Formats: sequence, structure tokens, C-alpha cells
Amino acid sequence: MNKQPRLNFWQIWNVSFGFLGIQMGFALQGANVSRVLSSLGADLHQLPLFWLAAPVMGLIVQPIIGGASDRTWNRFGRRGPYILGGAIIAALAMFFMPNAGLAVKIMPPLVFGAIMFALMDGSFNITMQPFRALVADMTSEDQRNAGYSIQSFLINTGAVLGSILPFVMTNVLGVSNVDPDGGVPSSVIWSFYIGGGMLLLSVIWTVFRTKEYPPKEYAEYKGLEVELKGKKESGSLRGFIDLLKNTPKTMMQLSVVQFFSWFSLYLMWVYTTYALAQHSWGCPITDVKSEAFQDAGDWVGILFGGYSLFAAVFSIFMTRLANKFGRKIIYSFALFLGGVGFLSTYLFSGGDLIHLNLLITVVDIPSSAALWLFPMAGVGIAWAAILAMPYSILSDSLPPDKMGVYMGIFNFTIAGPQIISGIVAGEILRYFFAGEAIYIMVIAGVSMLLGAISVAFVKQNKAVN
Repeated sequence: MNKQPRLNFWQIWNVSFGFLGIQMGFALQGANVSRVLSSLGADLHQLPLFWLAAPVMGLIVQPIIGGASDRTWNRFGRRGPYILGGAIIAALAMFFMPNAGLAVKIMPPLVFGAIMFALMDGSFNITMQPFRALVADMTSEDQRNAGYSIQSFLINTGAVLGSILPFVMTNVLGVSNVDPDGGVPSSVIWSFYIGGGMLLLSVIWTVFRTKEYPPKEYAEYKGLEVELKGKKESGSLRGFIDLLKNTPKTMMQLSVVQFFSWFSLYLMWVYTTYALAQHSWGCPITDVKSEAFQDAGDWVGILFGGYSLFAAVFSIFMTRLANKFGRKIIYSFALFLGGVGFLSTYLFSGGDLIHLNLLITVVDIPSSAALWLFPMAGVGIAWAAILAMPYSILSDSLPPDKMGVYMGIFNFTIAGPQIISGIVAGEILRYFFAGEAIYIMVIAGVSMLLGAISVAFVKQNKAVN
């Protein structure tokens, strides 16, 4: 087996650069889709059901794309065709979704918005899954932590930019934050335009600046016995079932951690705007159109940008910490801080308006809303670890010729808990908490703490080719 060449910093950077734009899109989706769907007529308790489009699309798309990318090779490489194709579709969906009101002659705007949301998230998954495998393909084992940490840094940098876009559009550029007809504000629409453009450009950079290893060369570096022309068994139903039967134990153990982690994250994305609007701004449970609610929505973008900024900073140190203390210890500690962060949001409610200087502008917000930045530090550290540590641990336990399909199967551990969360969250909010969304944040905290505990049961194994 020939030793795989080490990549320099900028080569690893180029491999992961497309994540910058993809995560801008994800951040805009996470912080604003509930707001957009509410503007289009979605009910508070229905939102988790609309959000099910995201994990369901991931559940369907990622294993298929992962297996297909394992068997592909053409002028754009092995993973490149899927990364680029998904980015094009995602950008188009981002352009159309906030303009759902224009489709009123074709179908109800809410239906059109939901379809665009599903298409947008599905194409994100088409792009994201091969990216995960690309990092493992292009980095040697001793560079794996560095590769996923740089990926995490770029993801979170993109998330910061995407999260704050609507706030910047309103408070710096003066774009309207309230639609006079009760529809989607112009600040959100323009943010989706910019995010879609950045997504496409950054992915193009990665595809054309990264030279993937040809099948024979890849097989030599990874210690495979045959050239990687794609084994048909992984593409058949029987082959897929065999893959599931032979799933590495490490993946099964990580799935428990993933369940608690992503259950929490789904609750955060769906309900932070409502929790903040009710708990800090004092908005009634039924309020989704007032200026106060829209201000809370903008501030959620800042909070999400904040946790992404903390995640980006933590990503810089995460490689050294993982190498020194071990992946599991850093992973568990990060999830613990995330759980504490979610739980502490309950402590910050109401308060007088304060003038907050954000360098780019001065805003008036309730004092408790400003204090939500502290919990976001813990959430950000957890988010950085969730993006990197499971994949770094898992990639060492997977056969190289099935890296893509197993990474796709691993997405079940992301989509599954979100689907469960989406089914039960609305009913829990309705029947147990009378629409007070802050208690959903408390549940998210408990779930994240359980994830931190479950890391202890993960055994790291070496892959068998």
C-alpha cells in the first residue's frame, strides 16, 4: 500500500471551502424558515411537521447519493458531480422559497413554501453528504482531525454570515423588516438571494480547485485490493441490507449520541424564535406578525450567528484538544456545555429595553435577550463538536471503498431523531406547556446532557478493508 500524500493547509482548506456557502444556506434556513412559514400561514403547533421535510429528505437522499458517489468517476471527479449538482438546485430553491406568495395562482403560498423548503433541504443533502466523504477521501489518517476541524471552522464561519444577514439588511442597510401585507419581509428575501449566490460560488471553488484521486490511485492509498470502479453489491437492495448487517459497532454506539444531540438541535431550530419572542419580548403565543416578533426573529439570527462564531473559534483549538485529551473526552465535554446552555435560557426573561452597540449598529432589545448570548457559547461549542467529532471517530472504523455509502447510512442517526422530534414536539408544546416555547428549550438541554453521558459508551475501532 502506497502512503497517501499529506495535504498542505490550503489544499485541505480548498477541499472544505464549499461548506462555507452550504452552511450560509443552512443558517438562513435554520433561523428563518419558521418565520417564513409563519408569515405564509403556518400555525405554531404545525411548524414541527413542516420541518419534517428536512430530515425526511436527508433520510432518503444521503444514503443514495453516498452509495452513488462511491461508484462514480468522471471529469469532475468522484464526489464533485454530486456536490456541484446539489448546489445548483439548492441555490434555485433559496431564490424561490421566500417568494412563495408569487405562486398564489398556482397553489397556496404555504404549500409552495413547504415544497421549496423540502427541495432546498434535499439539495443541501445532495451536496453535503459527498462533502463529508470527500474530506475522508483526500486526507490521510493522521490528518483526519485537522480536516474535519477546518471543515467545522468553515461551516461555522458560513453560519455566522448567514445567520446575521437579515439583521444586517435591516439595521445597517435599512431594508424593510416588516411586510405591509403580512408576508415575508424584504430583509429575509434579499438574505436568501445573497446566501444562494454564496453557496453556488463556494461550491464551484471546491469542485474546480480540488483534484480527486483517480480510482486506481485511491485504491493504492487506501489499501484496497482492486481498483475502485464501484462494487455493484452496494447498489442493490441485497447489498444495502448486507451493509446494514455489517454496520460497524462504533457507528451503532455513535447513533445513540447522535439521537440526543440532533433531537435537541431540531427543537432549537424550530422554536428559538418563539421561545425568545415570548420569554424576552413578551409576545403573546399567537403573535407571529408584529414588529416585536420580527425583531425577535432578527435577534435569533444574531444568536445563531453567535453560537456559530463560538463554534468557529472552538474549531481552531479542537484538533489540538482532541489529540491531547482524546476525541471522546472533548466530544462529551462539548455536549455537556451545550446542554447547560439550553437549560440556562430559562433564566433570562423579560427586562427593560437596553441600547446594545454591535459595532455595525445600535439596537434596542430587552436586557434578557442580550443575555441569551451566554447560553449560545455552550451551544456553539457543542455544535462544533457535533459537526466534527462523530465523523472523525467514525471514519477510522469504515472500509475506504464504502466510505460514502456508510456516511450516507450514518445520516439516519441525524434524520431519525429529528423526525421523532418533529412528530412529538408540537403535541408536547400544546398539551404540556400551553404553547410556552421556552420549555422546549429546557427539553433540548436535558437531551443534550444525555448525549454527553452516552459518549462514554462509544468504542473506537479500526477499519477493516
